[in-house]
Amino acid sequence: MLPIATYGEAVLRQVAAPVTVFDSELHQLAEQMLHTMQQANGVGIAAPQVHRSLQLFIMASNPNPRYPTAPIMAPQVVINPQILQASEQMVAGEEGCLSIPQQRCQVMRHQAIEVKYQDLSGEWCQEWLEGFIARIFQHEFDHLQGITLKERATEA
Repeated sequence: MLPIATYGEAVLRQVAAPVTVFDSELHQLAEQMLHTMQQANGVGIAAPQVHRSLQLFIMASNPNPRYPTAPIMAPQVVINPQILQASEQMVAGEEGCLSIPQQRCQVMRHQAIEVKYQDLSGEWCQEWLEGFIARIFQHEFDHLQGITLKERATEA
């Protein structure tokens, strides 16, 4: 399990660097991140959260003690992501963050987003995401911009 950066650490405030090399080291980092996220009962984890300032995150929604009603999805590695479009409809939802243990915040997010990103082989993917999966993407995307849950939190 990789050590998880906690709120206040500089790596969480930096804009992450683009991934330019798609090699076995990147694959290994993604595997370690997935294992770390699963051990911590997360549904997503960004490279800055494991002290690596790279534009890489993993989404892997599954019901767990932190998110008992989370939908099930296969783990998805997201590299150099972009948000191409976002719905006008915003939805409030409770979020937690592995870097801010024991805290939950209400956050407004777009209900649906169109995204583009590279996979582990460097191939570009494009898709529409909605609901909880769109929320995970936006949360992890924020980490790559140096933004944490605390900056996005709304008054309860």
